[in-house]
Amino acid sequence: MPGTGASAAEVTDVSRHGFCLLQGGKKLLLPFADFPWFRKAGIGQLCDVQWPTPEHLYWPHLDVDHLVESIRNPGAVPRVAAG
Repeated sequence: MPGTGASAAEVTDVSRHGFCLLQGGKKLLLPFADFPWFRKAGIGQLCDVQWPTPEHLYWPHLDVDHLVESIRNPGAVPRVAAG
């Protein structure tokens, strides 16, 4: 079943340059230069992150989904935004 065994993802640090997310014992860096849709989000919106499956993260208040791989390697995964 998707999401089984996935624990919480947690925002650990926020700065003017981006934020860090602890996911499965690994720290992921999300610089605003690579993830600009998070730049104007409030702390509560950033911290409300869900980890529904091992390779998927979701911020419900921002309606933003990300594959974990797109965070680990932003240049390798094409970004698509609804327009």
